Amino acid sequence: MSFRDRIETIAKNKKTNIVLALDFPYEKPENRHTLYEKAERVLEAVHPYICAVKINYHLILPLGIFDGLQKLLEKVHEKELMAIVDSKINDIGATNHVIAQYYFAAGFDALIANPFVGWEEGLKPTFEVARKLQKGVILLIYMSHKGASEGYGQTVVDTETGWKTPQYLIFAKKASKWGADGVVVGATYPEKIKEVHQVLDGKIPIYSPGIGPQGGIIESALRAGTRFLIVGRAITLAENPADSAEKIRNLAWQCLTTRY
Repeated sequence: MSFRDRIETIAKNKKTNIVLALDFPYEKPENRHTLYEKAERVLEAVHPYICAVKINYHLILPLGIFDGLQKLLEKVHEKELMAIVDSKINDIGATNHVIAQYYFAAGFDALIANPFVGWEEGLKPTFEVARKLQKGVILLIYMSHKGASEGYGQTVVDTETGWKTPQYLIFAKKASKWGADGVVVGATYPEKIKEVHQVLDGKIPIYSPGIGPQGGIIESALRAGTRFLIVGRAITLAENPADSAEKIRNLAWQCLTTRY
């Protein structure tokens, strides 16, 4: 079963479309065991309310992918959740291929990649190894921060049509052409979520970070076309992570099931 089918099955069975961004503030290297313990506690508390866990460099760097992080991934899978690495792969094809192999060998079910590097000698090897192992590739289409407009939002000429087009819409077309398993569009930009959703014709799920501290609104993102919400600090830094996760899940699921 493909990554896309597996996460959809988990989401429907558990009635949740929440992906937990398991991020924490910096800890001194000698205190990295503290990060692992925090991550384990939060995962234990909130796993009933999420369908997947997204892990970024906040844990990759201090824990190491074949040390503490691999142990954490085993716990993620014990909870019957998917694990996504927010690596934003963005290099030449040979390097991307090696990076993907290591992440998948560590136990990740999908990775996030940056379409800026293109297909030939860029992301093609990443997609090939992912397909071989039945893993997922999610493309970064538009980030959630204000500076995203400087890159993903710039106006460029579409080489296929000759028309001036926002970069993120060209990336959305590439996601469809390349057969991506998902795309990332910040929840802070519901108007762009809507545009990308239209380009993808609802055939590729949209993952949206930026809920809570960054200003993204659950209802706005879901009504615009988001399928999965990526939520971090609103849960991980909450006084009661389980209570926060449950409230977010309930609101999101209600909105998702009634948006049409």
